[in-house]
Amino acid sequence: MIERWSGSGHGGSDGGVRVEVKKLVKTLGEVEKFYDSIGGIIGYQMTVLELLSSSTDKRQKVSWSTNSDQSIRCQFIELHVPAGLSLSDNTEYAAQAALWGIEGMPELGEIYPLGGSADRLGLVDPDTGEYLPAAMLPFSGRTLLQGLIRDLQAREFLYFKIYGKQCITPVAIMTSSAKNNHEHINDLCKREKWFGRGRSSFQLFEQPLVPVVAAEDGQWLINKPFTPVCKPGGHGAIWKLAFDKGIFQWFYEHGRKGATVRQVSNVVAATDLTILALAGIGLRRGMKLGFASCKRNSGATEGINVLVEKRVNNQWAYGLTCVEYTEFEKFGIMDKRFLPDNLQAEYPANTNILYVDLPSAEKVASSPNTACLPGMVLNLKKPITYEDNYGNSHSVSGGRLECTMQNIADSFLNKYSSRCYKGIEYELDTFIVYNERRRVTSSAKKKRKSSDKSLHQTPDGALLDITRNAVDLLSQSNVKIPKMKDNNECFHAGPPYLILLHPALGPLWEVTRQKFHGGSISKGSELQIEVAEFFWSNVQLEGSLLIIAENIMGSFVNKGSEPVLQYGNRCGRCRLENVKVLNKGIDWRSVKNVFWKHDVRRIESLKVVLHGNAEFEASDVNIEGNHVFEVPNGYRLRVTAGNSGFLTKLDPIKAEMMDTGSWFWRYTIEGTHICLNMVEQ
Repeated sequence: MIERWSGSGHGGSDGGVRVEVKKLVKTLGEVEKFYDSIGGIIGYQMTVLELLSSSTDKRQKVSWSTNSDQSIRCQFIELHVPAGLSLSDNTEYAAQAALWGIEGMPELGEIYPLGGSADRLGLVDPDTGEYLPAAMLPFSGRTLLQGLIRDLQAREFLYFKIYGKQCITPVAIMTSSAKNNHEHINDLCKREKWFGRGRSSFQLFEQPLVPVVAAEDGQWLINKPFTPVCKPGGHGAIWKLAFDKGIFQWFYEHGRKGATVRQVSNVVAATDLTILALAGIGLRRGMKLGFASCKRNSGATEGINVLVEKRVNNQWAYGLTCVEYTEFEKFGIMDKRFLPDNLQAEYPANTNILYVDLPSAEKVASSPNTACLPGMVLNLKKPITYEDNYGNSHSVSGGRLECTMQNIADSFLNKYSSRCYKGIEYELDTFIVYNERRRVTSSAKKKRKSSDKSLHQTPDGALLDITRNAVDLLSQSNVKIPKMKDNNECFHAGPPYLILLHPALGPLWEVTRQKFHGGSISKGSELQIEVAEFFWSNVQLEGSLLIIAENIMGSFVNKGSEPVLQYGNRCGRCRLENVKVLNKGIDWRSVKNVFWKHDVRRIESLKVVLHGNAEFEASDVNIEGNHVFEVPNGYRLRVTAGNSGFLTKLDPIKAEMMDTGSWFWRYTIEGTHICLNMVEQ
């Protein structure tokens, strides 16, 4: 009908209307297809109105979920604080679990839900003024998406160092059309040449946008005629969409049984052994779903993980799941009649770091009922801002139907004929592991405002947590570093120093610790290490030290028309022994510094640039002032003490050492631990 709509026959306004109507029909078609399990567009609107009615009727009795089959009435019984493995307390088992995770990497995929609109981040392209998705945030010198891939490659490099085999993990990325999210992410991957992983190791699939409704009456908000205000329908869309788009089958074709899931804004999710231990337990024990969790900040806009207990058709059902912060009141979590004082703070935080068994997730995702759309909620807590066709801005109370990916757990409850008591968590198909909060979650979700009184969930706060993690790590290797103050004292002054370590130095802290011994880093210093084959012994840093390798974890080889990273020892390497680095470093008074971007003004620095398999060694020497040592591929540069300060000697690397270097770290497994030995050629 639209194609035959000729209007005046001369273009004009009717031509424009025809274009807008075609866009509308496309949007409606996508909504109709995606929500077919609840009745398409009509089912979407009915669900919205039901949830809207529930949110306004304070007297309505709490029910478990809109995802329950309507023929089965589930009596809500109780929420419990879930028991689980503490990775920081039970260190031996945690180390074993991490080894299981490393061993199981050839059976693991990676899933990134990147379709969110990230409105609170307010990220704008400085050149075009275009709004950008969260994945494009330039954090610590690279986009957040680049950071995710970098973390993954560090785990793959660790696998190579232990087993001597290549392992390229397939990565599935859910995008959306919000803020041209899909196009930006696709273009970034192309610019980065698919991160040296090959195009075939990625699958990008786009989630549909859904209509936004007004809280007052449930009517769709409209930008202009035929153009409803639309936003992504939550990361819970990922499971059904993955089934619809063949993502599960794609993983199976790559030999994968499970997958780890993390969000792009969480910059510390891969710290130490959290993800590896989570995946290791999931694979080893044949679990359906696992959560990585930590202590929750009371009052934070984050959900909680719970052990749910309910009665279903004369059976008792148990499982670990999540309650979103928007649903607290619904579940009585704010009501003292249901829970003891302050129990909200006792529940652990939901971090959206997951392990998922792929066949189990596919079974839920292919379900013909509402189970394939887990955790449907109508979040009315944030105002909806939009412009009409006259350019006028509006801000109204509203929301859209959103699904939550972690609530796929609601489909994995275990049922028993009688009520169970303490310890049931260890018999379930779902599980949870705990670690210290800043080793699990610290997000760059929202832009810092001048009126803010907290750095929570800002890039500024995330950088402070990364720095604290680095201090914790290096302090265990007897590197002396001034103690950091809390966020309140860093609120205006910024970090006391910058320490940025490439994850391939570990990523397990047990591995990284063996590459550092003694020394010190003074207040106001900057340390950036972008090399994996590295050794630090009694280095005293006062100023800026930057070590940048072109090839960090191996070298690139051409496979067809694509450069592919070949993990190996043909990479840059650096050894520093009994070295004192002294320079003026960062100009901490410069108003142009943006520390979380690692965009800083330096007065002086010591910078080492390693091309190809170049090597740099410095021993028993003081290096003062501003210097750049650039070492060409195939050469080793040595810096030693001299009469005028220091001497340099550049030698070619011997032919028989070109692939291995003049030294390298050999990784071996001893019991539940990884031990490093330096092999001199």
